[in-house]
Amino acid sequence: MQAIAKIWRNAVSSARDFCGDSRAVAATEFAVVVPLMLVMFFGTVEVSSAVAIDRKVTMMARTLSDLTSQSTSVADTDMTNFFAASYGIMTPYYNSSVTSATISELYVDPTTKVARVQWSKGSSPRSQASVVTIPSTLAIGGTYVIFSEVSYVYTPTIGYVLKNAIALSDVAYTRPRQSTCVYYSPSTSCTTY
Repeated sequence: MQAIAKIWRNAVSSARDFCGDSRAVAATEFAVVVPLMLVMFFGTVEVSSAVAIDRKVTMMARTLSDLTSQSTSVADTDMTNFFAASYGIMTPYYNSSVTSATISELYVDPTTKVARVQWSKGSSPRSQASVVTIPSTLAIGGTYVIFSEVSYVYTPTIGYVLKNAIALSDVAYTRPRQSTCVYYSPSTSCTTY
């Protein structure tokens, strides 16, 4: 009987010592918290990069539309410069294989309020006289609209939290500022299709 009591006292004493020992608590907590902290860290890096690129896509669309609308006429060299300036906004994320940009001039028909392409340049230019759906507030008959489209395919660098590529895109609309329309050289006047 005495042997059982001694074993019991040793077990209780060992359990009390084990519960009272806090030397490895920090290591245990660290081992539990590290995976969660790594997921949060990599998720923050990936999401914040996607948000930054999305903002740059919006700025690029607005810049491309704004630069074009400030001209009375544009030629191929002007368009090359406008696209170069717009692509510069995407730095350091610019990659020609995942970035596309198109600029078009639209004419809103006075009777039907349908917008049709007058000219279009860029990565995937629209065909002349094709119909483009625009917001109803911009559908003012007999007016021209400069329409820019930008898209970017964001692939997460780490791929730990965000696993798939995300398509980011934006459009911008501006009115010609210096004249009724922005004609594309060699044209010398506004034409409608």
